[in-house]
Amino acid sequence: MIISQSKTKATKQGRISKLKRSIEQFCDSKVNIIKEHKFMVSSMLKVSPDTNLTQYMQYTRKFPLLTLEQEYEYATKWRNEGDIEAAHRLITAHLRLVVKIAAGYKGYGLPLNELISEGNIGMLQATQRFDPEKGFRFTTYAIWWIKAAIQEYILHSWSLVKIGTTAVQKKLFFNLRRLKSQIKALGENDLNPEQLEMISKSLGVPKIEVQNMNQRLSAHDHSLNSPIGNDNDYDEWQSMLVDESSNQEENYAEQEELSNRKNMLQEAMKSLKPREREILVERRLKEKPATLEELSQIYNISRERIRQIEVRAFEKLQELIQGNVSRSQNNNFSNHAIA
Repeated sequence: MIISQSKTKATKQGRISKLKRSIEQFCDSKVNIIKEHKFMVSSMLKVSPDTNLTQYMQYTRKFPLLTLEQEYEYATKWRNEGDIEAAHRLITAHLRLVVKIAAGYKGYGLPLNELISEGNIGMLQATQRFDPEKGFRFTTYAIWWIKAAIQEYILHSWSLVKIGTTAVQKKLFFNLRRLKSQIKALGENDLNPEQLEMISKSLGVPKIEVQNMNQRLSAHDHSLNSPIGNDNDYDEWQSMLVDESSNQEENYAEQEELSNRKNMLQEAMKSLKPREREILVERRLKEKPATLEELSQIYNISRERIRQIEVRAFEKLQELIQGNVSRSQNNNFSNHAIA
């Protein structure tokens, strides 16, 4: 991705400013925290362009994963007593989680160190808002904030080259590579008509939108064998992917997150109007989605009206789910929630 130096500099300055604000809010929420603690949080979360990522990976692995009992103890001490050491233990134990998630977004043409820094900001926000009494594991809760912070940064960065921010473009932006991988087309710059059709139907978007987004993204794909950074150790993207397959705690956390998402989806679906719910299910949740034409005949309205209802229902669903996540963690936590 080619961005002018002035825009790149402005973006980095904005990112640094946001990190500083997050650190200040994190620290100022506990009035007894002193400057040394601010420096500790800042140096731990900011991954500068000069950072050797292999060394940073090794650094994150210095901190042991927490048991359920330890996590509850540290989260409770931070929430109720402002214990900065407890917060430090909670954050450092999950630095490797941020790296793992950030590595999943490496194909968007942005430096991995920047993605990690943004993910760390998201984890900082999760630490601020996490309530251990709600029954969630911290990993399950933090994943939402880490991904949201990284995705927001990617969209902002790509908007500098007019990647687009409509609902359809966002959907394509974050799903096209995954679908291309599923149909064995990840290394292809051009999609054939059959591949375009498959992706278009899977996401419920026009084929021309798929084609346009594919052309924009193809020029910026990174090979997994591309060297990282400017150092001479020739580390590759593959070496940055952490093998957590034997980590039962993280496997359980991922299963727990999936279960929580399903429950939230079911609850949010109940809040939609019957017609909105039916159309959304037919268009987004069925293995073989119904066409706009089929639904327009069933409901005796235009295809465009069906599309509008589908989009609006999906947006409402997102708002409801995000609201449920926030409400589940923000009750009785207003004194140190990030504004």
